[in-house]
Amino acid sequence: MYRLSLILLTTTLICTSMAQDAPKADPQLKSVWSVSEGLIAPESAYFDSGTGFLFLSQIGEGGGKGKDGDGWISKLTTDGQMVENKWVTSLNAPKGVRGHKGMLYVSDIDRIVAIDIAGAKIVKVIDIKDAVFLNDLATDAEGTVYVSDMAASRIYQFKNDEVSVFAEGENLEHPNGLLVDGDSLVIGGWGTGFSQDDFSTKVLGRLQKIDLRTKEITAITPEPVGHLDGIEADGRGGYIVTDWRNGKLFRISKKGRVRLLMNFPQGAADHAYLVDKQLIILPEMMEGKLTAFKYAPGKKKSDRK
Repeated sequence: MYRLSLILLTTTLICTSMAQDAPKADPQLKSVWSVSEGLIAPESAYFDSGTGFLFLSQIGEGGGKGKDGDGWISKLTTDGQMVENKWVTSLNAPKGVRGHKGMLYVSDIDRIVAIDIAGAKIVKVIDIKDAVFLNDLATDAEGTVYVSDMAASRIYQFKNDEVSVFAEGENLEHPNGLLVDGDSLVIGGWGTGFSQDDFSTKVLGRLQKIDLRTKEITAITPEPVGHLDGIEADGRGGYIVTDWRNGKLFRISKKGRVRLLMNFPQGAADHAYLVDKQLIILPEMMEGKLTAFKYAPGKKKSDRK
């Protein structure tokens, strides 16, 4: 989930965004609704099965590094109706969002914020010492929270009210997106040769997975794919993945076959995927909108590999 500060974007990045062609849809994708009013740098969309609502993090005006209290979480229905735009406020630059048993966890630069969903209020703030740029967040069945520090190429774990380093090193490829899938933590790499100045890399990132027990790392895509951000299971053993910087939406099979689904302007961020409704709900961060696409995948044998 790359969330480069809006005020620090270089001229090169802006020109890249402007040069992107208009979205060119795969025959399997169709836009069904879009929301833009009141959205400022929407970053991560999460569907909470317990309540049936969508929760959307918004960075706000201050950019991805701004400790300004300008960020918030929105609450929406799955058909795109805004229930409450500023549902929970006073966040800094909220990014990854995940839930577990009535609690919503949000990464917020250098801390994890825990929100009681029923009460719509912050109940705990977990500061993470040495965190540089916390990004995506995932939870497992037991409620353990994993959060990526993209700049530091590190993944933290919050378990039993304690924070520890779960994994770190350049072999993580500066992880952005995270998803717990069974006994593995799937990670979307931003790339290697990372620059702290403009978040560029010398080599693009791959989709990898870490065994939650042994911490063994296995590449899902043997070759570099992109500056990977959002990761969601597609219900068929594969994944739907975004590339923030290059504005791409991919379907990656469990064996690492990559297929481009759609092109976007720069800023295709951390999406949700509702398998039963066949809906990809994508925050378009730089465009300031949230769009839902009908994704009815075909049954090509090659897509199941």
